[in-house]
Amino acid sequence: MSFAVVDTDVASAVLKGQLPDDLAAQLEGRQLAITFVTVGELTQWTHLRRWGPDRRAGLRAFLRSVVLLPASFHAASIWGDIQAAARLRGRARPVNDSWVAACCIARDLPLATLNTKDYADFAEHEGLELIH
Repeated sequence: MSFAVVDTDVASAVLKGQLPDDLAAQLEGRQLAITFVTVGELTQWTHLRRWGPDRRAGLRAFLRSVVLLPASFHAASIWGDIQAAARLRGRARPVNDSWVAACCIARDLPLATLNTKDYADFAEHEGLELIH
């Protein structure tokens, strides 16, 4: 079975039942994974958007259905490398997007995103494979 990492926007679309058909087709048959960053962002949303018990239960069910990619020494080293390289190119990248990219690159896993512009620099310069 192949894996695909989904970023927070794709995870949100899955939770809402609003994943675009073309992306859903590309993810079909793959085991979905998320990074520790997505867990943090989704958890933050539950508070900021005042999710009720049903939506929180839906999030817990989703989190049980995916593989969690934790931080690792290797991913942290890659994060430092790609953050520095982006800044030296004059294209500083958001911290959370960089962590997601680093986790994928460290494990040689593709990233499914609805925001390709957020990750295009990592795809072009760091070899991040995008599913979009």
